[in-house]
Amino acid sequence: MLVRFSLKNYKPFKEEVNLSLIASNYDKTTRWEENVFEVPEFGLKLLKSAVIYGANASGKSKLAEGMGFMRNFVIRSSRNTQKGDRIDVHPFLLSTETESQPSEFEVIFVHKSELFRYGFEVAPDRVTAEWLFHRGKTKEVEIFYREGQKFELHKTRFKTGRALVGEKMIRPNALLISVAAQFNDKLAGKVLDWFSKFNVISGLREEGYQGFTMGRTRNDQSKEEIVSLLKKADLGIEDLTLKILDPDNIPPGLPKELRDIIERKLSEEEGEVFTDVLTTHKKYDEGKRAAGTVQFSMDDDESSGTRKFFALSGPVLDTLQNGKVLVGDELESKLHPNLVCKLVELFNSRENNSFNGQLIFNTHDTNLLSSGLFRRDQIWFTEKDKYGAATLYSLGDFKTDAVRKEENFEKNYIQGKYGAIPYLGDFSQLLPRKPAPAYENEG
Repeated sequence: MLVRFSLKNYKPFKEEVNLSLIASNYDKTTRWEENVFEVPEFGLKLLKSAVIYGANASGKSKLAEGMGFMRNFVIRSSRNTQKGDRIDVHPFLLSTETESQPSEFEVIFVHKSELFRYGFEVAPDRVTAEWLFHRGKTKEVEIFYREGQKFELHKTRFKTGRALVGEKMIRPNALLISVAAQFNDKLAGKVLDWFSKFNVISGLREEGYQGFTMGRTRNDQSKEEIVSLLKKADLGIEDLTLKILDPDNIPPGLPKELRDIIERKLSEEEGEVFTDVLTTHKKYDEGKRAAGTVQFSMDDDESSGTRKFFALSGPVLDTLQNGKVLVGDELESKLHPNLVCKLVELFNSRENNSFNGQLIFNTHDTNLLSSGLFRRDQIWFTEKDKYGAATLYSLGDFKTDAVRKEENFEKNYIQGKYGAIPYLGDFSQLLPRKPAPAYENEG
């Protein structure tokens, strides 16, 4: 369960910004039961979804990228980097104050009835700071604080960390939490377990998670759930069949690197390579009566929207069934607005989201603002100032007398009442005027 994500000095975000999933009390009568869930052991009331709006180049996608960077660095820093490797982090470059300063990331989350606050500061060549605070049944306790290669460690709750630091096993470009998890530290393992459930996906490049969805169809129950979701989306699909590569018929002419990857995968126990998904559709005779079925190739015959929704169905169902967090950049790309509304309804639903999965996404689809699906504190905006620095704020940050819950949020947003829209120049004066071409009389 995500409580808050913060970043500072990362790409367009010069100053600290905070995306909070804590529900505000002033919206208590608005979609409270559907959109909010309680964590009574910590007195928290959290939101199930959040949507982010803003002009092009205002920071929406970069916020998602920041979440993805933090997740991947936590999971991979101890095993995917070597001493001296550069860290792929980018500070705010439009200011001499920040261009050589570290970027900062912090997340507060609840995992297995425990509250964690974890963060780090990182420059391209090293981790400059790192910290972990933990709260079980009582007060918050500092587990460790790191400044460069100097560490302050809890004497009894982080013995693994003490041993690793004593043996000088923490590289300057690796996170202590990642290394400790590799050595089976219990608390560090919980942190990495939560980050493995914090997924960031691109709505523009669904091939990055289509394989995950294809893999889920190998399980009969998961396949049935995916097919059911596709049917409800009115895509005309009755069933799915995976097309699996025959080891004896690997296509000739493949690049050596790709062939090596395929052969390595096939050599693993129960190793398989999926080459396509075949979708089953009904066909009809001249009297409009059912006359059997026909199979289409997902890659060659289905629309881009169908391919996108199929790929998305796996992460969506996995998030709902396991109480994970799903961040979608350009989630609505290629999808009908009504379909996006239904996905939001799934996450806000008490029946379909009993494990309190959370959906965070950015979009340009203003229809969602008039759908009645969101509370004010679930609607967020990114906006850049004239110096190129982005900010993040919620509709819930406005005073209640300035933004009333019964207002037409879509109309007001388009008219610029909440900011976060582009201020466009006069496109009619873009090109110089030229005289109309003269044609000779051919007659």
